[in-house]
Amino acid sequence: MSDREPVHRGSTRRVRESFGKPAPPARGYACHGGRRWFPERPWLDSRAVERTIELDGCVNFRDLGGYPTRDGRTLRWRRLFRSDALHALTVEDVKRLRDELALSDIVDLRSTYELTNEGRGPLEHEPIGFHHNPLFDGDPSAADQRRANAMSLGERYVGMMEHGHAKIVNAIRLLARAERGAVYHCAAGKDRTGVISAIVLGTLGVDDELIVADYALSGERIDEIIERVMGMKGYSSTLEELPADTLHAKPESMETVLSLVGERWGSMDEYLRAGGLEGDDVARLRAKCLE
Repeated sequence: MSDREPVHRGSTRRVRESFGKPAPPARGYACHGGRRWFPERPWLDSRAVERTIELDGCVNFRDLGGYPTRDGRTLRWRRLFRSDALHALTVEDVKRLRDELALSDIVDLRSTYELTNEGRGPLEHEPIGFHHNPLFDGDPSAADQRRANAMSLGERYVGMMEHGHAKIVNAIRLLARAERGAVYHCAAGKDRTGVISAIVLGTLGVDDELIVADYALSGERIDEIIERVMGMKGYSSTLEELPADTLHAKPESMETVLSLVGERWGSMDEYLRAGGLEGDDVARLRAKCLE
């Protein structure tokens, strides 16, 4: 999403009509076009209560734990969390994140413009490490915007990985070095956060089908996500200018990412190493997250 200041404030209804409202998913599954995207495996359904953290001030806060890896291990619960923006947390939300989830670090992927407009919220006053690590900053040129608009959402995600390589590597480094639980977030918890999640899961050895399923979970709350983002400064007019696939979390977007990463870097692990992530940090991330 762009950093541009809005010219006017549009309506949530108009944006929803422009992009189309997604069909409701089948119970327990992230779906698209009648195809099931939640593999029928017990760890995805039985621990759903663990995965989604219900907060009054967020709509897309999730635990990355519970996923199996190709070598037979499992991601630990309560180590890494992905979320939408945290500035609207309530007092009870803060208590839960601080005391129950034991957060030690926050990695904020929003731009400087977004952070300035919405702020950090009540966690600013808590003894939790804060790391502002914007994946992009500033306003893209008109030519860059036209090129991006001609791409699919998955291709734009890979473009983000190319242009924000150093920032993404630093985000992973911060997560690996966090003392306890760590959360990374953008505004909606879908795009920038979804890319970081795919990189983390891929580096930890999670199968591609589960990486796609994790991404597609944001689609189950897309109405709430749109509603929330439309209430943030600088987004209403910007959303109306974005390509039609932006306000979705369709599986094929993440499938495109995984395919292109395989072609260009070989794996998520190699992508991080190409960007300068030290082997010690990869080992640290795995030791922190796997059991």
